[in-house]
Parts: sequence; structure tokens; C-alpha cells
Amino acid sequence: MEYERRSGHTSNSTSPKKNVRKNLDFEPLSTTALILENRPANLPAKPEEEAQKHRQQYEEMVAQAKKRELKDAQKRKKQLEDRCKLEESIGNAALTWSQEILPNWQSMCSSKRVRDLWWQGLPPSVRGKVWSLAIGNELNITDELYDICLARAKEKWNAFVAPTAAVETESEDAGLSHADREASLELIKLDISRTFPNLCIFQKGGPYHDVLHSILGAYTCYRPDVGYVQGMSFIAAVLILNLDTADAFIAFANLLNKPCQMAFYRVDHSLMLTYFAAFEVFFEENLPKLFAHFKNNNLSSDIYLIDWIFTLYSKSLPLDIACRVWDVFCRDGEEFLFRTALGILRLYEDILTHMDFIHIAQFLTRLPDYISAEEIFSSITTINMNSKNKKWPQVLQALQKGQDRGSPLLKR
Repeated sequence: MEYERRSGHTSNSTSPKKNVRKNLDFEPLSTTALILENRPANLPAKPEEEAQKHRQQYEEMVAQAKKRELKDAQKRKKQLEDRCKLEESIGNAALTWSQEILPNWQSMCSSKRVRDLWWQGLPPSVRGKVWSLAIGNELNITDELYDICLARAKEKWNAFVAPTAAVETESEDAGLSHADREASLELIKLDISRTFPNLCIFQKGGPYHDVLHSILGAYTCYRPDVGYVQGMSFIAAVLILNLDTADAFIAFANLLNKPCQMAFYRVDHSLMLTYFAAFEVFFEENLPKLFAHFKNNNLSSDIYLIDWIFTLYSKSLPLDIACRVWDVFCRDGEEFLFRTALGILRLYEDILTHMDFIHIAQFLTRLPDYISAEEIFSSITTINMNSKNKKWPQVLQALQKGQDRGSPLLKR
């Protein structure tokens, strides 16, 4: 045997392995197939009943595997068909928007047909254009004004970088100190690094890092009284993904100038309390059981609403769903932000009613990634924004009037 191993010659005796498989028409591909193997020659042969049982088990396993494969193939086929249908639907909608609606925007934007199409989600190819038209430009910002604000921002960045420029710069920036402005610039840098980190396009070295930095810096020069507030980077980033730089800045400045956004970004406590109180009116109307549960756990609406409103859901929801929310927000205004909040709470009501304060707060801060647009919009549809024959604007206005009189709703 030693000679045979060294010389490479093999014994004339047939190996057990060869003997076992000589009657097989195939080489077993997995351990599943081994149940068909005969026992080694040095062991007693299988009884016929056992061999038959093993053959039957193998056939059952093969049948189950084929069934799974068929099911998976059918699932893949269905997914492919659905994707093709979706792409075809998006393509058709894009044509409708670009060829029929956008050229006749003023006359068609409020029609029922357009509003219904809007609810279904804007095609990505026209989303930015529709957002721009819906947000408007009441501030009359031009591309040239953006360039001026950006140039001023760059001057300030260079001044802070230069060691000789530690002097107080002109205090036309709404009385902000050198330290305040420096902190604002540092906050922008920090916030950019954690804006949609999974996309890896806004972080340093990414293709949109400088664009995002420019828009946020230009805004601090355009509105020094507001400056940079944490959360703005997410709004600017979503706009950058859908618009050219100057158009994104124009939409950004006008969007933040809306009453609700300005109240939150300027931290107008009294107005923020009014918004929270109005939200709770509709919360109690639509979801009384969950409302009572939150009250019992001392969970106030500001704990989750602030983050949702500050970032317009772009941080809490998957980006594609957040864009769908933005679509209808641009159509319906601030009311839809609070209607969306109620839709989210309704969607997860059964889960939330079994959670305590800490787990509710954690859950609502970072919503599940597997949420689908169909689920959330179906939930939003069920929300009734009508309380005692008063709609959102009327309830908000009534609360604002009652604020000076110490309305109990504002104290809740």
C-alpha cells in the first residue's frame, strides 16, 4: 500500500465509495440525496422497507423543493409584472403632466382630475417643477439674489477660516455675535454629515455636499434673523434631489417662509403651542383610544411632531414615501402635515396602545423602514379633518384668538 501511494498506482480492489454509487445515474448534489445511497459494503444492506421509505422521503423532498421553486418563480414574475405596470403608469402620468397639465398650470392645477393624479404621487421627472409651481415665489427671489447671498456666505466662511479675521464682522446680521455665527456655520457642517447618510451623496466628498452647503450658507445670509436651524439640511437636500441649485434655493426660502414652518424654525413658542393644540383636537376626534393612552402616559404631541414638522417627514419616513407626502403637502398646505401625523398614528395604533412612554417615543422618532406608501396613504385617507363642523384653518384660528384668554386647549 505504501508503494502504491508513492507511485500513484491504485489498488485493484473497488473502493466502498465507488461500490456504493455504481448503481446511481447521477452524483448526489446535496445531503438530501444521500438517503438514496446504499450502505457501505462492510455494513448490512438496507431492508427493502427502509429503502422504500427513504426513496419516498426523497421524492417528497424533491416535490417540495420544486413547489418552492415554482412559487418563487411565480412571485418573481408577479413582481416583474407589477414593476412593469408601475413604470408604464409613471411614464403615462409623466406625459400627462408634462404635455397637458404643466403647460396649462393656472387653469388646471385645481381641477379634480389633477388633484386626483396629484394624490397618486408625482412622477419623478416632473416632481421638482410641480413643487416649484405649488410652493410659489412670493418672496420674488431671483437667481441673481441667490448668487449674491452665496457670495456673502463664502466671504464669511473665508473670514472664519482666516486666523486674522477673528474680529467682529459687520453686525448687520441681526445682531448675531461672532461666536453665534461661528456656531451656526459649525452646525451646518455637522448637520450635512448626517443628512441622508445612507445615500452617501451629501457627506464630504459626495457629489451634492458643496451644493447643500451652499444653499444652507446662502440662506443664513438671506435670513440672518432665522439663521440655520437643525433639520433644515433635510429639507434642502430633498429639494436638491429634485431641482437645480438656484431653483432649490428659491423653493427652500419660500417653503420656510410659510406660517407653520416659520413658527417652528423661529421657535415661536406660543404659535407652536397653538399648532399642537389644534393637532390634539383632531387627534382626539379621530383616535380617542390612542389619544387617551398617550395622555395616561404623559406623552405630549410635541415629542414626535417637532421632528416630523422640522424635517417634513424626510428624516422619519423612507425617502420615497416622504416625497409622496411632500407631493400632497405642496397641494394641500400645512394641514396635510398634521393629517399625515394622524395617519401614521392610526396605522400603528394597535402597536402603540401596548407601549409605554419610552417605547412610544423611540418608535415614533424612527418609523419602520418597511412601511409602504399604499399603507400610509390608505391610513391618511381615513382621517377626518373636520371637528364639530370646523376645518383645520378654523380650529387653528379659533385657538389663536383664544390664546390670550387662556384657552384650556392650549393648556392641555
